[in-house]
Amino acid sequence: MVNLIYKITSSLSFAFVILFSYNVIYQILPLFFKQKEMNEAKDEHKFAILIAARNEENVIGNLIDSLFKQNYELNNYDIYVIADNCTDGTAELARSHGAIVYERFNNHKLGKGYALDYLLTRIFDTKGKEHYDAFIVFDADNLVDANYLKEMNKIYSQGYEISTSYRNSKNYDENWISAAYSLNFIRESAFLNQSRMLLNTSSFVSGTGFMFSANVIHKIGGWKFFLLTEDIQFTTSSILDGYKIGYAKDAIFYDEQPTTLKASYHQRLRWSKGFVQVFQNYSLRLVKGLFSKKRTLGMFDILMTLLPVIMTGIIMPILTVSIIIRNISLGNSLFSIINHYSLQVSIGYLSLVLMALIVTLHEWKRIRGSSFKKIIYCFTYPLFMATYIPISIISIYTDVTWKPIKHVHSKSIVEYKI
Repeated sequence: MVNLIYKITSSLSFAFVILFSYNVIYQILPLFFKQKEMNEAKDEHKFAILIAARNEENVIGNLIDSLFKQNYELNNYDIYVIADNCTDGTAELARSHGAIVYERFNNHKLGKGYALDYLLTRIFDTKGKEHYDAFIVFDADNLVDANYLKEMNKIYSQGYEISTSYRNSKNYDENWISAAYSLNFIRESAFLNQSRMLLNTSSFVSGTGFMFSANVIHKIGGWKFFLLTEDIQFTTSSILDGYKIGYAKDAIFYDEQPTTLKASYHQRLRWSKGFVQVFQNYSLRLVKGLFSKKRTLGMFDILMTLLPVIMTGIIMPILTVSIIIRNISLGNSLFSIINHYSLQVSIGYLSLVLMALIVTLHEWKRIRGSSFKKIIYCFTYPLFMATYIPISIISIYTDVTWKPIKHVHSKSIVEYKI
């Protein structure tokens, strides 16, 4: 029985590694090819900027200020804040900085998805459904480059009805945890989404700093994505609906990353559980889509993005236990088992260090931190990634609820010298 379980789980793991190996192309492609520069847009389209905020009085004023400093005609965009279940001065502060603010109080429907749906409903009620061409979503802790709207206008003008942008970090060099987060998001932007654009497939929306057209949201009937990772749910649904998500490489914004393992644990546990939820809700449609005439690389890509949590949370523990029992039954000591597999662990560690170094060197000028920290954090990056293993396992077997992450970095975009 143990041998059978070992053969099944090892075969599944091997098959997944083979299927997932296409990501090597994503890691290499941007080193040799560059995304074409977008042409200047003939017209400035009208945008509504959406900010969902819960008790963000420490940071939201600086985001709004950076948005009002855009190299874009002020008449062609409005800034909206949904103060969601706030108990502090978020709403008053946002109004004092010039944003249009709505307040929402609902202790049953918690999370960014519900806040965005409420905000869009209020906008359509007051402005009508045709007032804005597109909507851009930010988190309250973000800061935005002065050319952000200009670059998003370019990609919208090229026909992309959904697009994401370059996610940089406000606090990369604070410690090894914030650096690991930052490297993940920078890699996602500069390598994964860049490669997807080079291969003419769909990019992925991730958390914040993304755009969708009025046409998209009206077809959906409002923002209807309420899982714990509403961004991945939106990406998956959009790809299944036939949209090709764009990536604007020069539309840069800056995000605050957690700096403690406790905050990081809760956030990534929510993400992992959200991936499980999306897999449960969309995997059958994705598999069916792969065997239909409308199949796309994007469908395969998003399925392979969802699978690692399932593999790590279910297959890996079973495989690990079966390996230990199988080796003990063959008379091998626990020490010899550990020694045998230490080589694989070492290869895994060095592979992640190499990946982090490639990303760091490629994006050196955009990463904000000392040269020493840029290099040393490449070697701590695998330690951070290893913590995903217990998190993925826990996410499979426990209930997870949305919890806000407290943001404290209150410097303006000028003070950050961005």
